Amino acid sequence: MVNIDKGKAKGYNAWFECVNGCEGRHSIKEVVYRCSACGSLLQVVHDMAKLSEKNSDEWKALFKKRKHGNEWPYGSGVWGLKEWVCPTVDNENVVSMYEGNSNLFWAERLGKEIGLSDLWIKLCGNSHTGSFKDLGMTVLVSVVKQMISDGADIKAVACASTGDTSAALAAYCAAGGIPSIVFLPKDKVSMEQLIQPIANGAMVISLNTDFDGCMKVVQEITNDKQIYLANSMNSLRIEGQKTVAIELAQQFDWSVPDVVVIPGGNLGNVSALGKGFLMLEELGFIDKRPQIVVAQAEHANPLYRSFLKGFKGFEPITAKSTLASAIQIGNPVSVQKAVDILEKFNGIVEHANEQELVDACAMADKTGMYACPHTGVALAALLKLKKKGTIKKGQQVVVISTAHGLKFSEFKLKYHTKTLEGIKSNYANAPVECDPDLDTIKKIIDNQLNR
Repeated sequence: MVNIDKGKAKGYNAWFECVNGCEGRHSIKEVVYRCSACGSLLQVVHDMAKLSEKNSDEWKALFKKRKHGNEWPYGSGVWGLKEWVCPTVDNENVVSMYEGNSNLFWAERLGKEIGLSDLWIKLCGNSHTGSFKDLGMTVLVSVVKQMISDGADIKAVACASTGDTSAALAAYCAAGGIPSIVFLPKDKVSMEQLIQPIANGAMVISLNTDFDGCMKVVQEITNDKQIYLANSMNSLRIEGQKTVAIELAQQFDWSVPDVVVIPGGNLGNVSALGKGFLMLEELGFIDKRPQIVVAQAEHANPLYRSFLKGFKGFEPITAKSTLASAIQIGNPVSVQKAVDILEKFNGIVEHANEQELVDACAMADKTGMYACPHTGVALAALLKLKKKGTIKKGQQVVVISTAHGLKFSEFKLKYHTKTLEGIKSNYANAPVECDPDLDTIKKIIDNQLNR
């Protein structure tokens, strides 16, 4: 039986504040998502003076001791950083699958092929439900469980999703014994993504609209404070997701790469990544900031359009259908936070069309990866920036892979069998069908090997 310390991270504290600096604080256990004064999103703020009482060497030793351990809940890549993430939840109310601690893959062969000598892929899809969404959902669901434990009348947790958020919410709520409700755009998520919340017992509501339409519905539904909002406009999610930046630094022996490329949809992950790096900087772990590149699908690129105008104004768009369905979002709720981070990190926004993203996936897969289409967008953006000379050969580059490719196997099969509508399969590797005749099989093998 696991021995669970019931105490909070004593002496440490965190709370909600407005991103625009409006006065007033909110408890993280309060059902609130926006500033009552200006309507902007909130952010989680930590007592940095208290965190600074430990020096960086002391924190490093503590994090190293906890990593992959079995003392609940500190073996998790998120909860091993509990004081930095969410110190006010009792350990007995933490809902964790030991998420995080995902591997950093040295993409040596792919890097050589595209002219980069130091390319790495952060495989955030190697997680319980197959995406980085687990990192934020463990924090949010744990806080909800704490709130219920403290007497709050919360009947369910709800989200709008393009597939991965719903999978994470359903799994963590199931583990925590909390009902979940997910709103999905009908026929716009993969079969693998659809079955995940169904299997985990969520109430799945499929709407004849896109993600932005689902987002409008869930915001209306969660006006009832008994139904708690789980989308990334809820800053608790960001706290878990910022651990990607901290893990990266730890995996590089407490340094940071020159460039980090990340797919962008609702843009919560962009702000989370920047927040993690800023926290490392403030606590004396790093002395430089990486350049952050946000990659968008051409069919859903409102941030890219704003970037072309120097972020002077932002106009939502109606996103068109894209194979990168998880980032098919035309009106991202975290745009303000994302722009703020990009301005602090010498940020760039690039986009990729459908042909570019599928070919980037296929190129990566041929070097040992199994890239989801959203990672394909990031890789395609990287290729374009390398060709432009914006990213240089000798720079250390990390691409954030946000989900496991197994969630999108139908898309890959169609690519390799040349049945993906509107796409030329430049790197197709279709299976060869033949009778079980040894001479015929030998000829096929010889032809393949001698091409």
